[in-house]
Amino acid sequence: MRIFSATVLAASLLVTNAFAATTLPAGKPAGVKKAQMEGNTLLIVAGVGLAGLGIGLAASSNGGGQVITTTATVGTGTP
Repeated sequence: MRIFSATVLAASLLVTNAFAATTLPAGKPAGVKKAQMEGNTLLIVAGVGLAGLGIGLAASSNGGGQVITTTATVGTGTP
């Protein structure tokens, strides 16, 4: 089992480097800030939508209980 695990680990380390799509040019910045900002729009919109859905459900739920109303009739005092 140890040999199998070691073989899988070694293969995964070699394969990830071998199939890397692009390499970074030497001496130039990697563009981390740009990479962090790309593709976040969908996540932000989904997060705001889920938050709005949660607030809407919480506001409209009535606490799950039944509302009981009572009315009283008030007479004029003369029979």
